[in-house]
Amino acid sequence: MDFDELYRQARSVIRPRKLSSDADAGGVGAALLSESGKVYLGVCIDTACSMGFCAEHAAAAAMVTAGENRVLKMIAVGSEGNIMPPCGRCREFISQLHDDNLNAQVLVAEGVVVPLRELLPYDWRTQA
Repeated sequence: MDFDELYRQARSVIRPRKLSSDADAGGVGAALLSESGKVYLGVCIDTACSMGFCAEHAAAAAMVTAGENRVLKMIAVGSEGNIMPPCGRCREFISQLHDDNLNAQVLVAEGVVVPLRELLPYDWRTQA
């Protein structure tokens, strides 16, 4: 599956909305392509007290719930259609779900794909 299709799927779940006076959701959508070829989707949930989570976290949780944990490709898309690199928390979280996730291909900007390991240049798991 190419990144154009992953982009379309991530964008398809973006529906910014107010959940409550303290929470919003759906401003960012993410798509993760797993080892089995299935795509897992998620949206961000933003809360007033910072207990929300990113779209990549939601997609990864759906993947783990389905019994998978290896990511081959990933993308996050903002409400304006912009490609967004994963935040540091998402990079670290997904890298820890499977040892090979450091090789996951991440679309960080239009036409720019890098392995997740390049987004974690000083990985705490490696010894100098």
